[in-house]
Amino acid sequence: MRFKTGCCIAAALSVMAGGAAVAEVKKPGPADGYAIHVLAPHQMEDGTVGGPFHHYCKPIQGGVVLQCLLFTSTAPDAALVGVEYFIEKGLARKNVPLIQWNRHFHDHEVEIATGRVQVLDVSPEEASAIAQKAAGTDGIIFELWQENAVIPDGKVTFPTSVGHVFRTK
Repeated sequence: MRFKTGCCIAAALSVMAGGAAVAEVKKPGPADGYAIHVLAPHQMEDGTVGGPFHHYCKPIQGGVVLQCLLFTSTAPDAALVGVEYFIEKGLARKNVPLIQWNRHFHDHEVEIATGRVQVLDVSPEEASAIAQKAAGTDGIIFELWQENAVIPDGKVTFPTSVGHVFRTK
């Protein structure tokens, strides 16, 4: 019994020591920089309203795309339930056929105008600037962990914004 206990303690100390070393030499990685916090509901594929979802976002590709991690709460152990991309309208509309856009994309200018989107954790001036930049983008949401599912089960759905408006051109 002592051997098992000693092994567990040694393993725990080894992990803790290794963790300290990692913390000292932390290099920037792709999980860094999700500093823009947005709260918004989504219109789920079945037509119901889901959320609101906490979006933690950062710019990628030189700022023409904003990449967001979606959570249902701000708890430290909150599960990642989806991903949303904010893509500059010109880029999205040039590269996504209209029928595909209407199925899976939404216009953030229309969504923001509904008043349902909140930019959190910044001054009102910063929130306004972020919302203005976001209004120039289209969004696509990938819901990876379905509501009430015990675990992610491989089903991916494409919610849109509440008040989504189909484009005709």
